[in-house]
Amino acid sequence: MRLALYTGLILAGGYTCLTPALAADPTGDWRVADGVANIRVAQCNGSMWGAVSWEKQPGGRDENNPDASKKTRPTLGMATLIDMKKKPGVDQWEGQVYNAKDGQLYSATITPSGADQLEIKGCVMGFLCGGETWTRVGPPIPLSTANAMAKGAPKSTGAAPKAQGTMGATAAPAPAAGAPKSATAPTKPGQKGAADPVGDICLLPEIAGFAH
Repeated sequence: MRLALYTGLILAGGYTCLTPALAADPTGDWRVADGVANIRVAQCNGSMWGAVSWEKQPGGRDENNPDASKKTRPTLGMATLIDMKKKPGVDQWEGQVYNAKDGQLYSATITPSGADQLEIKGCVMGFLCGGETWTRVGPPIPLSTANAMAKGAPKSTGAAPKAQGTMGATAAPAPAAGAPKSATAPTKPGQKGAADPVGDICLLPEIAGFAH
């Protein structure tokens, strides 16, 4: 049996949890273990959320979603870490993870390990847990007014929102060692180059419209 995020989370016995770093920050862009995607993590409405911010193979669709109306939605900008709440006394967040390989939601935790690694662990029915380590490719994302107010933001008509000004924009992630140049995030608004297709994930309709 295999539990895999869009990013390739593998079920394995004997998963070892690492001690979380003190005052660690899980926000920013992270390269998944198999290198096929970056996940942008940000605090939205008091919870941590993650969405696909880059794909090695562009044009992915959520074709395994059991909801027929979502089978053609792009995987770029799709939420993968959902409404993750901080656990008291530890630098760990727990919530749900969406697995685009089977269209299902699973319970999951994220735990920063130092400044540049993020441990993610997912479980099926409370057991059969497995995990992987993501590598930081973008700096932490400051909490912005746009993030804090994302729940009340107007819903998008379908186009990916643009990054907000200096407070709401996410900084361009640095390239991971050995990563192809195309894997790095685009330039900031106002600079020459391609615009960030995802921007502030708190303004994505799926996240901004989430009912707590």
